[in-house]
Amino acid sequence: MIKHEEAFKSMHFGMNTVMTHWAFGRYAAESLKAVCKEAERLEKKLSRFIPSSEISRINKSAGMRSERLGGDTYEVLSRAVEFSICSQGLFDVTIGPLVSLWSNSRGSMKPPEDLSIRRVLPLVDYTGLQLDPYKKASGLQKEGQSIDLGGIGKGFAGDRFLEVFSKYGVKSALTNIGGNVAALGTKPDGSPWRVGIRHPRKENSLIGFVSVSDKAVVTSGDYQRYFIGSDGKRYHHILDPTTGYPAESGLVSVTVVADCSMDADALSTILFVAGINKGIKFLKEFPGVEAVLIDMNLTVHITRGLKDCFQAGKGINTEILN
Repeated sequence: MIKHEEAFKSMHFGMNTVMTHWAFGRYAAESLKAVCKEAERLEKKLSRFIPSSEISRINKSAGMRSERLGGDTYEVLSRAVEFSICSQGLFDVTIGPLVSLWSNSRGSMKPPEDLSIRRVLPLVDYTGLQLDPYKKASGLQKEGQSIDLGGIGKGFAGDRFLEVFSKYGVKSALTNIGGNVAALGTKPDGSPWRVGIRHPRKENSLIGFVSVSDKAVVTSGDYQRYFIGSDGKRYHHILDPTTGYPAESGLVSVTVVADCSMDADALSTILFVAGINKGIKFLKEFPGVEAVLIDMNLTVHITRGLKDCFQAGKGINTEILN
């Protein structure tokens, strides 16, 4: 490790998860305090669980009026709509009613009634999210609609955290927002960061590593929040906005490596819902973005750009995608 590069670490709870940050350099300690403050600031704006947040205000005003927004919230929503359009609805930021329905059922270990899903499904419609770029305002067309930033918000925060580190002159840092990892530069000794990818079916075990510098690494998996129903079926938290049910694409985990943490966050969800074939075609629209996709047989499929920086665990079958 380079001399005078002292390591600093902070850990705190925010955005309903544990956040851990590492920073190296002269002003590393100060940068970590600033990152914690930035996390609090963003959560107060973006969390639908905080009544005074800008997202909550939009949700409360659904079907009635638009709300003026700060730059951060408007930027997240604008990008979310772009992903909704290009994925043809496989990503939908107005998925809030479905998320609430499934969250309520998790305690009972039973999926919602099909009638309940059919009732709220028409409310999941990103075309009903109106954005006014001149007034920096946004509103939902239908009463009962609601925004949920679960598929993009943490990624946005990761990008903001790296900006904070940079403002403090930090050139080597890593932030982990509940599994959403973003790296600034390399390790102080010049080597890349090694980011582990969790084994989807073995707790406290990794299926492999990716070595990255100046990249975001975000994973979506069916093992993160789920319950096993009385029918023996796994009901996970990654919902397909087109069906109202947990996605059944043949994948159990998707990790996306990209320059932008927000993009990696949204794309990991989209690829998980889309499946391998459709997902890889979609990924071609994003040059420089790579992915690790794990199917139900636990075969690991990696895009060609990760060939030299992905290391599989012992006994793991790996295939390179064209």
